[in-house]
Amino acid sequence: MGYENDYEWFKKQIFLLTKLDLNSYKEKQMRRRIDTLIQKYRINGYEKFVEVLKTDKEIYAAFISYLTINVSEFFRNTEQWDLMQREMVPELIKKFGKNLKVWSAACSTGDEPYTIVMTLSRHIPLNYIKVLATDIDDTALLKAKAAVYEEKEIAGVPADLKKKYFTKQSTGLWALSDDIKRRVEFKKSDLLRDPYPSNYNLIVCRNVMIYFTEEAKDNIYRKFYNALAPEGILFIGATEQMMNYSQIGFKRRGSFYYEK
Repeated sequence: MGYENDYEWFKKQIFLLTKLDLNSYKEKQMRRRIDTLIQKYRINGYEKFVEVLKTDKEIYAAFISYLTINVSEFFRNTEQWDLMQREMVPELIKKFGKNLKVWSAACSTGDEPYTIVMTLSRHIPLNYIKVLATDIDDTALLKAKAAVYEEKEIAGVPADLKKKYFTKQSTGLWALSDDIKRRVEFKKSDLLRDPYPSNYNLIVCRNVMIYFTEEAKDNIYRKFYNALAPEGILFIGATEQMMNYSQIGFKRRGSFYYEK
């Protein structure tokens, strides 16, 4: 008997091949995504798919992109960013000064770290701003560095910021200005496996936890807590909740804001 229908075997092979631990993702959701992709490429079962992934760079890249679920847009859930701009940023500057240490974790195609820079720019001169942005997906990081977006992706950008920092190209796409791009440093990193940076004043990680198991989530939130400076803030997504925040040591500061 082969392994064409053996998902447990497949998860082990994927870990050996990519170091992505599929056990940390919600199984039903993840398996459905993978099965859809296998059908799309007309491949017969998991065993054949693993063989293809080992030899076909394009399908391998598509697989990683597909697994790491890049749904992103500028100023997603506007009211949360308004709160950041109105209350959280002035408070962080008061506590930590203008040279804030900011990390955008699971930054996808760059919309989020660039949104952070634009939000901070209302309070701090650009040359003070530095954001670390990490993601596991090479393709998403390439798009993030290029910083060219479709109209619908930047629909949430406030009009004054759009006018100041975006230029419409002849292709109909919108290019972000170098002034903003320069403020972000992109790095490849896996939240489940790689070491976390330390002493950050603000960590933004939104709309990625929904794909992880409870155990993986708990582990990541604890690591975020350790990565924050005392009184630092963690900003999570509108679809997420941290049930055990007080056990970890967080203080709740609003629906999606938690303070160390």
